[in-house]
Amino acid sequence: MRISVLTATYNREKLLQNVYESLLRNHKTFQDFEWLIMDDGSTDKTEQEVKKWIKEKKMIIHYFKQENRGKMAAINELMKKVQGEITIELDSDDSLVDNALKRISDDYEALKQDQTICGIIYPRDLGNVTRQTISSFLEGQVVSLWDLHNRYGFDFDMTVTFFAKYRKKYDYELEHHEKFVTEARTYYKLEKETAGFLIHTREPIIIGSYLEDGYTKNIKEIFQKYPYGYYEYFKECLNHSMKKISLKRRLYFIKHYILFSYLTKKTLKQMIKEIRGSNCFLTIILYLPGRVVSKKRFPIT
Repeated sequence: MRISVLTATYNREKLLQNVYESLLRNHKTFQDFEWLIMDDGSTDKTEQEVKKWIKEKKMIIHYFKQENRGKMAAINELMKKVQGEITIELDSDDSLVDNALKRISDDYEALKQDQTICGIIYPRDLGNVTRQTISSFLEGQVVSLWDLHNRYGFDFDMTVTFFAKYRKKYDYELEHHEKFVTEARTYYKLEKETAGFLIHTREPIIIGSYLEDGYTKNIKEIFQKYPYGYYEYFKECLNHSMKKISLKRRLYFIKHYILFSYLTKKTLKQMIKEIRGSNCFLTIILYLPGRVVSKKRFPIT
């Protein structure tokens, strides 16, 4: 099996139809893929709809269902079932552009002899939403996501694809039974044993959108609801190599580390035991003003 397409879904029966149709269009030019769906406890007619598609036998579809545990836990379960050499996550509000899977397969074929690259990053089309895009100067470069985000300052919408042999080694790490954590926490660890990702800046392979109930539109609520994973993420960022990382970016990490220490009720004594070097010194200096700002933004009753 060449490509495994992973979709976690919850009560998105109508939206899944668009995903299915985009995969059917791709099937015309590329057939060596499987679509793995994890139904995260839907109460609509998702199961009936997917089983209808399976009976049509127009492509390989594997359907699974779990109690509602969130997208990250759903993807973790699907990764155990992946048979493909390449993995790509396709949300229930996404659709593939025509010929996307063939493009991915061809791009990976060119990397077949290079075992130092863990995957390929492509731009993502968000329709009418204006977001930062990948700069063309990175076209064809191999870069770590850590550097992309924190050295070069690109916080763009992207499609991250992986060699499955690397992706399978790392779950999304969830804390305190939370349902969400930023993907970057996993990706930064995954890429450490490789040279990073190959960057493609040409046409996107996924067309996505922001739903009113999506994570991106409700980031403040997400911070309050899932603070433990974010606390661990920013702690890990502060312990990452700071080579060529600007002071501004380090202060960004520290600001959020203090914010999530407040939301998780961590003490300064606990915090300074967990980070080292000059970042620890800066955290001590900024702790009190940071806590004051955190209380204003996120009052805990």
